[in-house]
Amino acid sequence: MGSLPHVVEDCFGLLKLYSDGSISRSTNINFNIPIIDDGSVLWKDYVFDKHHNLHLRLYKPTLASLTKLPVLYYIHAGGFCFGSRTFPNFHNICHRLASELGVLVVAPDYRLAPEHRLPAAIDDTISSLKWLQTLAMHGDIGCDTWLGDGVVDFDRVFVMGDSSGGNVAHHVALRLGMGLVELEPVRVRGYVLLSPFFGGSVKTRSEEERPCEVFWNLDMYNRFWRLSLPIGGTKDHPLMNPFGPSSPKLADLNLNPMLVVVGSDEILKDRVEDYAKKLKELGKKIEYVEFEGKQHGFFTDHPFSEVAERVIQIIEDFMAENSD
Repeated sequence: MGSLPHVVEDCFGLLKLYSDGSISRSTNINFNIPIIDDGSVLWKDYVFDKHHNLHLRLYKPTLASLTKLPVLYYIHAGGFCFGSRTFPNFHNICHRLASELGVLVVAPDYRLAPEHRLPAAIDDTISSLKWLQTLAMHGDIGCDTWLGDGVVDFDRVFVMGDSSGGNVAHHVALRLGMGLVELEPVRVRGYVLLSPFFGGSVKTRSEEERPCEVFWNLDMYNRFWRLSLPIGGTKDHPLMNPFGPSSPKLADLNLNPMLVVVGSDEILKDRVEDYAKKLKELGKKIEYVEFEGKQHGFFTDHPFSEVAERVIQIIEDFMAENSD
């Protein structure tokens, strides 16, 4: 008689992978974070992928705008294994971005690993952009005139990714840059990558010298990769290492401008900085900003902090610079 299945991966007790491949996932997460609702933003949920039952949330400033609203996609964090538009920390940052920047924020969900390993998250984000294309081409698609004629500027779309969402944003940029996705009349002008979650077989100096933050540590990161990479994927898989031996060559790729942001005290700091430097060396338009003394999640977890104000201003400047 065989032995009973045992836990081989455990994420915070909320997600467990067993030796027989079965998975248990708890939805009982205590955030202890109040939902922001100050009247400055309206939000509404829509289905963008009926087949996978995937939703997105739109955030629209309540104050009337004299011009069409640019679009800012927010791709949530969570190590590819956790997260949703309904999580209060992600909801609050989207609310803040819509209110402060005067933009339409689109926050799509995506299928989570390990039930749906990469590239599912990337595929789903592309699907959400195709939903926006359908809206641009055919007008109201069940939005009850919430996004009436002349409200949205589909010619000014930006994609922002947070941690694992930053990894997704990178791969969305690659697919669009390779011409694999047609989005007209939607035009993506640039990308904002907040502490993008990358990895590789060779540790960076910050990973060697600072394997632990107050909350995050390198063991957690490695666990997320084991749970999210395709079965058999190595640490230099193209979905993990953008400059690995089998990763796409980026020199001749048409990449839109990128704003790359990281905290100086993050485990990921050197890997993110190296990513930005290599893209710059390839002649890509990259702006790299490092925040002294900050650790992973410093923006999303503290949306009303002084440093969050600075991040929002940098994003606003980046969007303005790349909107002409």
